[in-house]
Amino acid sequence: MSRPSVTGSGPWPGSDALEAQSVVVGDLLDTPSEVLGIPFAVSLAARGPWSDLVGRASALLADLPTELGPHGWKLADRPGRDLARAQAFGREDLDALAVAAHGYAGPLVVPVLGPLTLAASLYLSRGDRVLSDSGAVRELAASLSDGIGAHLASLARAVPGAVPTVLLHEPLLAQVMAGVLPSFSGYSALRSVPGPVAAGHLSAVATGLRASGAESVIVHGGSAWSSLGAIRAAGADGFALAVTALDERSWERVAEVVEGGLAFWPELPPQASSQCAGPDVAGQADLLLRPWRSVGLPSSRLRDVVLLAGDATGVGSPDDARAVLAGLVRAARLVAERAES
Repeated sequence: MSRPSVTGSGPWPGSDALEAQSVVVGDLLDTPSEVLGIPFAVSLAARGPWSDLVGRASALLADLPTELGPHGWKLADRPGRDLARAQAFGREDLDALAVAAHGYAGPLVVPVLGPLTLAASLYLSRGDRVLSDSGAVRELAASLSDGIGAHLASLARAVPGAVPTVLLHEPLLAQVMAGVLPSFSGYSALRSVPGPVAAGHLSAVATGLRASGAESVIVHGGSAWSSLGAIRAAGADGFALAVTALDERSWERVAEVVEGGLAFWPELPPQASSQCAGPDVAGQADLLLRPWRSVGLPSSRLRDVVLLAGDATGVGSPDDARAVLAGLVRAARLVAERAES
């Protein structure tokens, strides 16, 4: 029988990859029997732009070199020191995961920036964002698919028992489709990418990743429910959204997608806490449970949700990050109880 799961979206404090990965694997494999903890590959943004989500994705691109410019990462004519440094951090992270997860067999979440948000974050070698050039977006999506595929092959050698799920971060997907992202000059907005085109890019990447060994592909649409149409059309196996941004109308759309067969990975904020009452476990769980009931979703489907810790695990100290995961596990126990009622 399935049970509610808990995992993270990648961010973690500090700069020691082995320490961070060991803590994440250890804590998420030590959960109560009614909750499944799923280890995830960490990203350590404290090491600089070579290790944030854009830098990590840039380092994975196949045959598409990048470099750091005045405004961030951009496409380059040839590989340079910035790319080499980002790739070196990537190898360090993989080695750390191999040690921390030695002998592990089971699901593993691999967070990576998705093709549309990456295209909105990277710049052309001489010009605007990659998103401004439809041909460049197609090339970038294909390169990202191949690059993540190669990364999954390396992961299979490092942790042979791992069953990877790729979590594609697409926080800018809704803005990309709405055409509200500013151009390089800031005086205009980039042309919108139609939903079917965006879905096509996501679908191509997801298909490539499954062929490369990913058991499933989950697309995190950030905080905008309007991304759900493209995610569903892309044939993703599931979707993630930050629940604090969802109103009644949004939850009705979520219910449609869940009933359509997609897995739901709700991102919950950290638990509120007070000196008198302590952590508000019930309040955190109710951010999912109350709207779930109100839109008429069956309690039994709560067994299939994966509670996701978002950027909160990358803020503060490692102890703070561990507390976020531990709190989410406690909330998941309440979700498990509701699933049985």
